[in-house]
Amino acid sequence: MNTIVEWVLDLMEQIGGPGIALGIFLENIFPPIPSEVILPLAGFTSAQGHYTPVEAVLWATLGSVAGALLLYGIGAALGLERLKVIAHRMPLVDVADIDKADAWFTRHGPKAVFFGRFIPGIRSLISVPAGIDRMRLGSFLGFTTAGSLIWNSLFVAIGYQLGDRYELVERYMDPISKVVYALIILAVLGTIAWLVRRSMRRTQDPDDSIDIETLD
Repeated sequence: MNTIVEWVLDLMEQIGGPGIALGIFLENIFPPIPSEVILPLAGFTSAQGHYTPVEAVLWATLGSVAGALLLYGIGAALGLERLKVIAHRMPLVDVADIDKADAWFTRHGPKAVFFGRFIPGIRSLISVPAGIDRMRLGSFLGFTTAGSLIWNSLFVAIGYQLGDRYELVERYMDPISKVVYALIILAVLGTIAWLVRRSMRRTQDPDDSIDIETLD
C-alpha cells in the first residue's frame, strides 16, 4: 500500500491535478486504496505550490465522479433481471430479497448515494446498486458530485493545513476506517447467519420457486 501511495504522490508532483484525479479514480474502483491518505497528500502538494487547493478539490472530484460512473455502468450492464438470475442460482438467497432491496433503493437511492460517499467501503460500492436500479443519471451525478465535493474538500483542506504532517490524518483515520470495515463485515456475517437460519426453517416450498426462463 505504501508503494501505491508513493506512486500517487509522485504522479501528483509530476503531472499535477490529473495525478489526483487518477489516484481518486483508482480509489473508487479499488477501495483498499485509502482516499483518506491520497486527499491529504493532494492538500500537501498544493501547499507546496504544485496547484491551488481549489484545483486539487476539483481534480479529486472529477476522479471520484469518473470512478462512480464506471461502477454505475457495471451495475446498469448487470441489471436487475440478471441479478435475479444469479440470486436464483445462489444457495440461501431468495429472489424476493432482491426485489425488496431494489424497492428500498428506489425509495432511498438519492440519500444512499449522497451519504454513502462519507463511509469507507460503501463510498465506492454504492454506485453499483444505483446502476442496477437504473437511478436517473442526472440525479446520480448530482448526489455523487455533491457528496464527493464535501468529502474531498475536507481532506484536501486538512492536508493543506497540516503540510508535511499529513501522516497524522492516516494515524487518526485508520482506526476509524477499521471500525467501519469491521461493522460492515459483522453486518455481512449477520445477514449470512439470518439467511442460513431462514433456509433451515423452510422446507422445499413450490411457492418459493421461480421460473428461470422468465428471467432470461
